Amino acid sequence: MGGLIAIACGLIVAFGALGAAVGIGMVGSKYLESSARQPELMGPLQTKLFLIAGLIDAAFLIGVAIALLFAFVNPFQG
Repeated sequence: MGGLIAIACGLIVAFGALGAAVGIGMVGSKYLESSARQPELMGPLQTKLFLIAGLIDAAFLIGVAIALLFAFVNPFQG
């Protein structure tokens, strides 16, 4: 049972990191495209970029916290 929990924790972290990397990459590429089209909007767009990147990263860190909960506290064992 402990081995399966370790695999599940690894999958939670791996897929969370993959999703966060793809999400931040897409947000960054769209920011570069939009700032190239309208350079006068770089300031407001940069603020929104950092806000969204922080939210994406926060979602990944919540997944890491849940994986650590399963790894060390394991609520499924009696």
